[in-house]
Amino acid sequence: MSQSNMLEALLEIARDAGRAAMAIYNKDFNIEYKDDKSPVTDADLAAHKVIVAGLKSLSPATPILSEESADISWEERQKWNEYWLVDPIDGTKEFIKKNGEFTVNIALIRDGKPVLAVVDAPALGFSYLAEENIGSFKDDGKSRTQLKVELKQAKGVIRVVGSRSHPSPELAEYVKQFDAVEMVSKGSSLKLCLVAEGSADIYPRLGLTSEWDTGAGHAIAEIAGATITQLDGSPLLYNTKESYLNPFFIVSSLKG
Repeated sequence: MSQSNMLEALLEIARDAGRAAMAIYNKDFNIEYKDDKSPVTDADLAAHKVIVAGLKSLSPATPILSEESADISWEERQKWNEYWLVDPIDGTKEFIKKNGEFTVNIALIRDGKPVLAVVDAPALGFSYLAEENIGSFKDDGKSRTQLKVELKQAKGVIRVVGSRSHPSPELAEYVKQFDAVEMVSKGSSLKLCLVAEGSADIYPRLGLTSEWDTGAGHAIAEIAGATITQLDGSPLLYNTKESYLNPFFIVSSLKG
């Protein structure tokens, strides 16, 4: 299968999972809590089942790491050169609030780097998709727009993704380097996609995330031309350590 056909197949899997989630979103649903107190709903599990079935059909030999089936030993994972990284519902809290800002996330990780991905926002009616040799796109089911980040100087008003009303002390300190700041608020992996589509200039993530939270959005932003690095400037990589937690990172369309 060509990479273009693979991308289209992945988009359909993500949208199928999104439809399964929306069937639950539009009615009352069960909420449970994991050991870390993070919520999980019937939709997380329904979307997970749709995605896993779809990926096994699409690429039977490729391992799958999903937030809802993450109990895979490091001994096994460190042998993987390529695998699917899945967050069936990113932004479960947004899902529970019913504000629409949740996403279905699927990424193909190859040698520590996301190279193919879809981020579907089913309640908002659009998807992002990217493949490293084809490009990054936004698709509303009727039309598709290629996303190309235009790098800009860090001058004037800089649009920063973060909490509009309650920025963390770390973020407040970080943005002091800019002349003027406009805060942009968004839930889930849509934060990375905002930089990809040019709706924000920089997303400093100075808080904990897991690899499945970022893999797909990382691909959308980076393939569109944004830079994604750890705070020391080194690349943000996947499946290079036992923990699933990411280091702090910066998604940017700023030069320098």
